[in-house]
Amino acid sequence: MSSGPGAASVPAPDRHDPPTAPDTAARRTSSMFSSLRVRNYRLFFLGQVVSNIGTWMQRIAQDWLVLSLTGSATAVGITTALQFLPMLLFGLYGGVLVDRLRKRPTLLVTQSAMALTAIALAVLTLTGHVQVWHVYVAALAMGLATVVDNPARQSFVSELVGPDQLQNAVSLNSANFQSARLVGPAVAGLLITGVGTGWAFLLNGLSFIAPLTGLLLMRARELHVVERAPRAKGQLREGLRYVAGRPDLLWPIVLVGFVGTFAFNFPVYLSAFADDVFHGGAGAYSMFNTLMAVGSLAGALLAARRGTARLRLLVLAALAFGALEIVAAGAPALWMFALLMIPIGLFAMTVNVTTNTSIQMSTDPAVRGRVMALYMMVFLGGSPVGAPVVGWITDTHGARVGLAVGGAIAMTAAALIGLILARLGGLRLSVGWHRGHPRVRFVPRERQEALAPVA
Repeated sequence: MSSGPGAASVPAPDRHDPPTAPDTAARRTSSMFSSLRVRNYRLFFLGQVVSNIGTWMQRIAQDWLVLSLTGSATAVGITTALQFLPMLLFGLYGGVLVDRLRKRPTLLVTQSAMALTAIALAVLTLTGHVQVWHVYVAALAMGLATVVDNPARQSFVSELVGPDQLQNAVSLNSANFQSARLVGPAVAGLLITGVGTGWAFLLNGLSFIAPLTGLLLMRARELHVVERAPRAKGQLREGLRYVAGRPDLLWPIVLVGFVGTFAFNFPVYLSAFADDVFHGGAGAYSMFNTLMAVGSLAGALLAARRGTARLRLLVLAALAFGALEIVAAGAPALWMFALLMIPIGLFAMTVNVTTNTSIQMSTDPAVRGRVMALYMMVFLGGSPVGAPVVGWITDTHGARVGLAVGGAIAMTAAALIGLILARLGGLRLSVGWHRGHPRVRFVPRERQEALAPVA
């Protein structure tokens, strides 16, 4: 069930001259960070490191500020919903714009808009005038900028590194985001308990200086120019028809839609566990996010070492992710719940990176902006639907029930879509015994029919 063309296969070494272990390790390490040798991508990567730290600081501070102002997990869910509602409503139109516009000037505008929004929220908070509706407006403004910023950043990576390094660069982007997640929540926790949430918003606003500087320093002649789509009618429908005719794109997008809508609502789940279940306050909430980031970073780095992104791995990772959420929902102690955040983060990132990479590598560059916008709209835009729902479940039935429901939905969606992809790929489920142990696997239909006993 390969998602599409992957990295070129490496020739097998001569059996009379096998590589030494140190040589193999060095080659793998070099391959893991190979796209950083490209100057423009290196500038982009370093700018995003700083900005992503600020983004995570704002996420933690924003959720905690809303919880402090209202005492309601539902209000946290509404904030998340407002931040991602524009992607749900206008995400496809954002993709059409991205395919028409030059990516670097577009990113300069969107990144500047997000910086100004964060600084405005910082001023309101630091002056003591902030109200919950201010946070709602700021979240909505961030979401509007994200409609164009997200597909532009996703598709700009291919212009920075070209097709040969795309798999590695996408994985390193995820590792970048998760590395920042290790620092951002920790710093946010210190700021919230020490000087207040306003400083987290201010530092996030200032952090956008780094990516803006990186974009300005890039060498335009070294970009891998992609022909922009001309302005024409029907481009939105064209993108949708393209995805509808590609099962290897359609069904992964459907799967991450279910997972993103109901199982990725961590601001709702983790704030409720920190405050209501374990009574650990902002420190526990920050710790949960940090430990999840450890697992997510591991998942992203493992993805950077893989040469291909297979849909089989996507389905298995989604199944494991959902199962771990159900286990975490029943964790009796804070330390046990916290440790489970590591494998949950690992499998969550595996789902994210595998889907992102397989879609980008399998999509025609001329429609990549629209396809990535559809992917981001489904993945992030599902939060306006899911966040209030899981927030209501969490408020009404408790955090444990809310998290368990999210995990169950993820497992069910993964199982059903895995069966659909297997059938489309000409595979059937085979159940048997191997060396005295039960074995469940997918095999080609022809092979299973050949193995079936004759009546």
